[in-house]
Amino acid sequence: MRSQALSKNPNDPLKIMIPDTPANTFFARAMRASDLDLVVRNENAAYASPWSKRVFIDCLRSGYQCWVLANKNEIVAHGVMSVAIGECHLLTLCVAPAHQRSGLGRRLFSLLLERAAKLDAETCFLEVRKSNTGAIALYTAMGFSQIGERKGYYPDGASREDAVVMSAQAPWR
Repeated sequence: MRSQALSKNPNDPLKIMIPDTPANTFFARAMRASDLDLVVRNENAAYASPWSKRVFIDCLRSGYQCWVLANKNEIVAHGVMSVAIGECHLLTLCVAPAHQRSGLGRRLFSLLLERAAKLDAETCFLEVRKSNTGAIALYTAMGFSQIGERKGYYPDGASREDAVVMSAQAPWR
């Protein structure tokens, strides 16, 4: 399997091969507007309160780092990160339920962090549902630590769920 080095230009539409993925080879590439129906389908399958297609359109138009992991048949993960003034903020990271716990979330998040570093981000922030212990474990393993909580941050049916706010300094693991 061949892999390409990341370009210094953060807008290059790169395809980076991801080795050793289950069943198929998935590659990373910049998200396109034509991906959004599949991205929203994954959002709906993974989350009780998913982002809408409109939110993803706005992220693409804003120039955020929007990436997918895909093969010729499907998009299995997507992530969106804003990067500005030495900081980055993970806005969403989603792996389709059938592909969760296979290392794809870590691979995509690592790619987003690499892209942010190339844009001179030195600090990364994120929010995660307090009940999402798998994601909290992933972020902790990647060098993130809890810096606070946001009460009632996430919609949760008729109520709200708190978010754990996490942060890490570059270089990231």
